[in-house]
Amino acid sequence: MPALHGGVERHVHELSVRLAERGFDVQVYARAWYTDTSVERYQGVTIVHLPSIKTKHLDAITHTFVSVFHAMFTRADVIHFHGVGPSLLAWIPRLFAPRTRIVSTFHSLDRKHEKWGAFARAALRAGEWASCRFAHRTVTVSEGIRTYVEVVYGKQTDLIPNAVPPYARVKTTDALDAFGLESGNYFLVVSRLIPCKGIQYLIDAFIQLQDTNALRGKKLAIVGDGFYSDRYVKKLHDMAAGNPDIVFTGFQSGVALSELYSHAFMKIHPSDNEGLPLTVLEAMSYGLPVLASDIAGHRDLISHPEYTFEAGSAQALKVKLVMLLGRDPAELVAEGDRNRQKVRDQFGWDEVVDKTIALYLNEVTSPTAQIATA
Repeated sequence: MPALHGGVERHVHELSVRLAERGFDVQVYARAWYTDTSVERYQGVTIVHLPSIKTKHLDAITHTFVSVFHAMFTRADVIHFHGVGPSLLAWIPRLFAPRTRIVSTFHSLDRKHEKWGAFARAALRAGEWASCRFAHRTVTVSEGIRTYVEVVYGKQTDLIPNAVPPYARVKTTDALDAFGLESGNYFLVVSRLIPCKGIQYLIDAFIQLQDTNALRGKKLAIVGDGFYSDRYVKKLHDMAAGNPDIVFTGFQSGVALSELYSHAFMKIHPSDNEGLPLTVLEAMSYGLPVLASDIAGHRDLISHPEYTFEAGSAQALKVKLVMLLGRDPAELVAEGDRNRQKVRDQFGWDEVVDKTIALYLNEVTSPTAQIATA
């Protein structure tokens, strides 16, 4: 924090700032190698930078370990774990700080991410159990995850979805010019480049469609970078090698990202596994039509089956693209308008913060509680 990458990180950033605005004393724990250690205070939030063992499997859990003890030492009223991985250690404050209330947010089924091996998957499964067993309150971000937790672990949860602000489109095109893109003439992907995001299906479908006239000169802009996934990133670049219509922009934020959203023809999200994806919410807030895989995390956002396709199938994605490209452009504009309105009606930050505060204060009677997020 300040957050740039990742849906969970940005969720914590936005939530923490708004809690601080409401008068809470909020501490956010940040990995020293991953963030700007010179920033110790941001918009009322205290940022505590602590070390970790920087490897794929030990980075997050070792950082959570030291963060939990720091939070207990500072006598936090609430420790809020975000993600089932960190929640694996929720037993520590339950044992050593029994007066501290524990909240865990179940953001996604992390163990289904392809980047993890058998041991990591087992640890993440244990984290799911810990999130339900040791937290005083477990939060789920989507109906699909809430149902999963109730069926598998028998735990009743608090449904508090992700949220995004109401974005406005910008007219500037500096980022587009830099990447050789034209307004309204490219498909957009915004994602970390890791296997579970399914970018390989989209590249496959896009290349197949280039042999027809269906694309009508449109390009594919892939915005994001890898995270402990160099082999997968190389695979994507190899698939697109020599193709000038597939543009890898790398990680983008701020004005550049806003321009890329504002001028896209359509957002595509072919992921195999999601909780409630922030990038889809952002695209909807910008008023874009969204084509996404038919997983539970997407069905909570996109109710019309014409804008979903069979997960894991490049062929199904290709068929839906051809169908939507053949539609009257006014229909796609209308779908984008419906998306914008849905986000503003159901996924605004005010309601999310209200629900989170109510949850905290139901556990802690003090109106000046100190919240630590790990």
